[in-house]
Amino acid sequence: MTKFSDRNLGDLTPVATAVSSRPERKGASRNPLMNGREKSDKFVVPLKRANKSKSDAEHVEGRDLTKRNCTQTTTDRTQCRGAVSRGLCAVRQAARKGPNVVFTALLHHVTPEMLHASYLQLQRHSAAGIDGVTWQDYGDEVERKLQQLHDSLHAGRYRARPARRVYIPKADGSARPLSILCLEDKIVQQAVVTVLNAIYENDFVGFSYGFRPERGQHDALDAVHVGLYRRKVNWIVDADISKFFDTVDHAWLMKLLQHRIGDKRLLRLLQKWLTIGVWEDDKHTRSTQGVPQGAVISPLLANVYLHYVFDLWSQAWRKHRAQGDMIMIRYADDTIVGFEDRQEAEQFLSALHKRMAQFALSLHPDKTRLIAFGRFAMDKARRRGHKPATFDFLGFTHYCTQARSNGWFVVGRKTIKKRMRAQLQTIKQELRRRMHLDVATVGRWLHRVLLGHLNYYAVPGNGPNVDAFFREVGKLWLKMLRRRSQRHCTNWARFNRLRARYFPHVKIIHPHPIQRFDAKHSR
Repeated sequence: MTKFSDRNLGDLTPVATAVSSRPERKGASRNPLMNGREKSDKFVVPLKRANKSKSDAEHVEGRDLTKRNCTQTTTDRTQCRGAVSRGLCAVRQAARKGPNVVFTALLHHVTPEMLHASYLQLQRHSAAGIDGVTWQDYGDEVERKLQQLHDSLHAGRYRARPARRVYIPKADGSARPLSILCLEDKIVQQAVVTVLNAIYENDFVGFSYGFRPERGQHDALDAVHVGLYRRKVNWIVDADISKFFDTVDHAWLMKLLQHRIGDKRLLRLLQKWLTIGVWEDDKHTRSTQGVPQGAVISPLLANVYLHYVFDLWSQAWRKHRAQGDMIMIRYADDTIVGFEDRQEAEQFLSALHKRMAQFALSLHPDKTRLIAFGRFAMDKARRRGHKPATFDFLGFTHYCTQARSNGWFVVGRKTIKKRMRAQLQTIKQELRRRMHLDVATVGRWLHRVLLGHLNYYAVPGNGPNVDAFFREVGKLWLKMLRRRSQRHCTNWARFNRLRARYFPHVKIIHPHPIQRFDAKHSR
């Protein structure tokens, strides 16, 4: 017997009453409104035609009818085992239509599921903010806390808290101010970064490498290396913005964000994070300029600011003004621009000073310079009896040299001396603090430190400097072991056994820059 579904009068799909055609077993339910054994308990199910046309053939149940839109906003278990938001996919597709598309509704993409994913992306052992809540403490009843955070965020009850200000030493002897946020502020900022990345990753240019997904420092270093080899580069503009994160103009930043973001709730949230300020020496100070270093949202805001101030402007300058070859690589506020002609390099540097002044920025007078670099610059410097100029970028000193086999031009890279001395000084102080701990504990700590140094600096051509760093660390550890007692028994034979046990082997980890660059950009 068939009838029509009374749940949707417009749907004329025939459905069958859920009565089992099999004989009843003992103990089975006799309710005619229930399906038979091992059947669905739905009142009615869609009718699917039987495999045979005979009347005694068994009917097969189909899927339930879809009556409304699916309420699930994320699909889990992708190939990368992450959560992919369907709403963000639509945002990403709309962002590809052009840079003039303005998004007026974005905050609703911040769901409890996204907040939970943002919580898992944070560092487990990072310092706590002014509330003293750590990542582990927040893990107790995390679902309930995230639901409350989501409700307060969308109801307008969310209030950001001032950041805790700390200072870390820099290689030049100065101190860098860092802002440590509360954990809930980090979670919300990470979720907002996920939403905004769906927009701005379609806008950012190819030579921007700083703090972007699937891009890192070694990718920027590879781009510099390949550009110096494959383009006619004779002059380098090494540009560095003076105190960029501390001098970003809030008014300009909000204007630039409104090119893409029209959601007033999200704009108010970003404005709140910019002006909330820091808590230092029991005093709350609000911020009038700059983005807080150490905040989760700061790298994205810095990239957006420089995208409009530098990237688009320099890209137009290369298209309309440059006659010869020109390369550009930017990582945050550090920029390397290569030119074929010196006159174009001077014109670009002069125009860059004016461009930065328009947006309340300035180039560092000591770190920004124009140098001759390349195969021709090396020959001219040697004929004059001078050494060719070098430039520092992302921890490496780049210099001109020749291959031993055939004498061809080679771009050499070595660890910056100031940075190596600063790292050795930090390790020395930490070894002195850990002097009286057991040898195995200190050895495991040194293994992690040296492995991190190896993972970053072990590039082709920098093997001697990495080996020298390991030797200096070994000397420091031996000195501390001998100072543990006046009657020490740590001779070189015993120390060599300790070094072989805890020190990783010195080897080149990274491939040649051209090989990795071609492998990533040939897809």
